[in-house]
Amino acid sequence: MWSGSASEEHGLAQPARNAVWLSQRGTRPGSTSEKQGGPVTKGQTPAPEDGLTTRQRRNRPMLIVHTGDGKGKTSAAVGMALRSWAQGWSVGVYQFVKSASWKTGEYVALTRLGELEGDVTFERMGTGCTWMRSAHGGEVSAEEAARAAWAHVREGLAEERHQFWLLDEFTYPMVWGWVDVDEVVEVLRSRPGTQHVVITGRRCPQPILDLADLVTEMTKVKHPFDKGQKGQAGIEW
Repeated sequence: MWSGSASEEHGLAQPARNAVWLSQRGTRPGSTSEKQGGPVTKGQTPAPEDGLTTRQRRNRPMLIVHTGDGKGKTSAAVGMALRSWAQGWSVGVYQFVKSASWKTGEYVALTRLGELEGDVTFERMGTGCTWMRSAHGGEVSAEEAARAAWAHVREGLAEERHQFWLLDEFTYPMVWGWVDVDEVVEVLRSRPGTQHVVITGRRCPQPILDLADLVTEMTKVKHPFDKGQKGQAGIEW
């Protein structure tokens, strides 16, 4: 079973030198680079030796992680949710930490788009969903809610309920030990069909990073919160 630290450092490896597109001469991506078997000419990218066709690569389900201490993890993921809605996909957004009482911009926008056209599901912890009930019939704890939410997502993945999934701040229930990381890895690895999954949150467990197709680490260079600035509508929510 995975056992990880909840420290601020999650050990993302530095990319290999030969994975950097820009040459020492500052040429643009795609102009010149190294490729297996020879140089890549302008407009070309290295072709993976996986035996897949271009169409198969375009339809490959992606696991994407937005992690790190910087701002923008959820914001970037919501942008992909909007793109998915525009493509006519079924979109599922599950927020594991944010309160159900918060009327965030992403909640208002995506739910209204779902009412307008298409299939959009937006669930937040504590919304009173039928699949979120405690054993004693009362209010659920944060841990119970997170486990119930993950069970609901796991079931939905097996049923191919959505083509695009956003599991917002899902790293925290895993880091806190509420949701088993090894189970998450197995469910995501074996999910059927073409279901794209985006996970956001700090300190993403290493097994999830290892499984992911795309990992972006948001790095804080400067933040107004450090000077006492409060969150603002339209910026933070």
